[in-house]
Amino acid sequence: MGKEIEIWGGVECTINRVRDQYFDQSEYSGHYNRGTSDIDLIGSLGIKMLRYPVLWEKHQRIKDGAIDWTFIEKNLERLRELQITPIAGLVHHGSGPRHVSFFDGSFENGLAEYAGLVIQKFPWLEYFTPVNEPLTTARFCGLYGHWYPHGTSDYTFYKVLLSECKATVMAMREIRKYNPGAKLIQTEDLGKCYSTPLLAYQADFENQRRWISYDFLCGKVNQQHPLWNRLLQSGISEEEILYFVENNCVPHVAGFNYYITSERYLDHDVNKYPEQYHGGNGKHKYADIETVKVPLKQENGLSVLLHEAWEHLQIPLAITECHLHSSREDQMRWFNTVWKTVNKVKEEGVDIKAITAWAIFGLTGWNKLVTEPWGVYEPGVFNVSSSCPRPTALARFIQELTKHKVYYHPVLENEGWWQRANRQQYGIKKVVQMKRKKATNCSPLLILGQTDTLGAAYARVCDDRNIHHLLISSAELDLQDEKSIEQVIGELKPWGVVDTSGYLQLDAAESNVEACLNASCNGPVLLSSICSKNGIRLLTFSTDQVFNGVKDTPYTESDKVDPLNIYGLSKALAEEKITTNNPDALIIRTGNFFSPWEQQNFVSATLRDVREGRIITAAEDVLISPTYVPDLVSETLDLLLDGAQGIYHVSNSGKTSWADFATLVAIMAGYDTASIRRVSTDQMEHIAPRPLNSVLESEKGIKLPPFEMALQNFFEALGVNYQTGIAV
Repeated sequence: MGKEIEIWGGVECTINRVRDQYFDQSEYSGHYNRGTSDIDLIGSLGIKMLRYPVLWEKHQRIKDGAIDWTFIEKNLERLRELQITPIAGLVHHGSGPRHVSFFDGSFENGLAEYAGLVIQKFPWLEYFTPVNEPLTTARFCGLYGHWYPHGTSDYTFYKVLLSECKATVMAMREIRKYNPGAKLIQTEDLGKCYSTPLLAYQADFENQRRWISYDFLCGKVNQQHPLWNRLLQSGISEEEILYFVENNCVPHVAGFNYYITSERYLDHDVNKYPEQYHGGNGKHKYADIETVKVPLKQENGLSVLLHEAWEHLQIPLAITECHLHSSREDQMRWFNTVWKTVNKVKEEGVDIKAITAWAIFGLTGWNKLVTEPWGVYEPGVFNVSSSCPRPTALARFIQELTKHKVYYHPVLENEGWWQRANRQQYGIKKVVQMKRKKATNCSPLLILGQTDTLGAAYARVCDDRNIHHLLISSAELDLQDEKSIEQVIGELKPWGVVDTSGYLQLDAAESNVEACLNASCNGPVLLSSICSKNGIRLLTFSTDQVFNGVKDTPYTESDKVDPLNIYGLSKALAEEKITTNNPDALIIRTGNFFSPWEQQNFVSATLRDVREGRIITAAEDVLISPTYVPDLVSETLDLLLDGAQGIYHVSNSGKTSWADFATLVAIMAGYDTASIRRVSTDQMEHIAPRPLNSVLESEKGIKLPPFEMALQNFFEALGVNYQTGIAV
């Protein structure tokens, strides 16, 4: 067990069936379109083992149909060239093609036949996962009714599970006819259940059941097994159970997939918890909730579970999926926590081989358990929101681990949300406020702009995300004074700088050209040079006013700038100079923003005016991209951590006019719109000319929620009731 922990990779590749629809994660991620270019990206991470799909449902949809291996052959050959060993997955949360069933032997026989075709085509393949997470898949297909065949009984659950395990045995037998040295890398969820004393019997049962797929494969399920009687009572025959005693297939590695949702707590006092957690077993009603959301006193966590898995199985282990859907720094903290735990457990005598960076290209629809097409996209090691995958902070993390077995970033000094005392917990009288960590040795994120909306918003979000930061004003750092900047940077040693300062009065800029240029161009340019010299990441802001507004469609990052006013000119000049002297800088163009945290914005002013019956004059011929500050700040912090550089458009999706936006705000708040006066922009008596179209859209894959949804979030943050389903 002296060998170092390896870093493996994995492509989320589920093809599951819901009634007559198949949902394919590789289609959602765009992998089928990018092919070998994705393999090259994986190669850049430095990993040497990869869980990769060679899925049955993809390649043999029709019984005995000819298989087109072209796509998969190119990718597997490219993996060989890069010396990355694939672990071929044949079924990933699937139920097989339409012509097979879990209940008549066709699933097992069909998968074995397909496995034979795979190994004959690719005889050099050595590692296989014929069926990913059979226990989880059986629960979703046969017990909870989420996926085909939508069973909801113990019988259908165990029938699906037995079929998947038997298919694994038969597939490996067929593979070994052609490659006797082929190895089984089995996977399963690494879970555990905790409970109140009343529900200890249910927790004990679930904690026995968590090993059942491995027990079948290892030939351990016989008359002495704790679940023997349950299996018989459900309608499963002795012959079906004992098949595995004579036909066992012990995995080469027992892979476990570990998520925040893996450990559960059962509580009979359902009134403590929201209805979404309510359930039961026919005997008792109870809440079933993640342990991180309760004040659990029992010893728990990944270390405990890995020791239990090793004790139960006594075969080498690996973490075969490690992923968290969260903000970027918490994704990093989660991976770092698992990495450290795995290394510690290995030192304690557990034979554990690897940790797998899962969902390299992200995953889609798991917020609804992949029961509907598409859904929410969760970035992984690469963000594939656009046609060109963009590496996230996790990519650099993994590259450093594969090279040096160590990685450091200041955000790792602080706790992830699941570790903090102020996380949402049920069953306690009050939420304990987080005591901030005195991270004196931790480099801060420096935020410039203490007195403006964005600066305060960044500080607030950094507090929520537990990112150590310092918020300072222009009085503490004069952007016109090189020595002042050098001194502050030298003293504080930030890892990054967020510059939200600048000239903010668009009309006043027309008569205060020098002041505007100093604040919005010269100062940020000087700061960018100093950041570049010191290797410090910089995030700074531009504006939608850099465009002339004649375009009929939204403006993207590559559109030519042509400002109509002095403010836009100052920002355009700043973009050009910063891009030249600091190519690593991140420049954010955004639209007119609104925030629940301050009152000096269009939405707040509109609410005050309609409430008090004042006339609101708004242009109906100017199209804009309203931008919700919490969305803007969260997205740009992720971009900063990812190491994104260059110009990005970040605004809420959709477009509206000022007049329509005011009308929507009034209607949602329940006020009459008679006080809203719709005029042309020429009637607004602005000093500075405005572009008639300043709608922003990103060609780099940045897409915030629709501005209408952002308005709902705005009202909810203020605790104000609002109307939905409104069209203007």
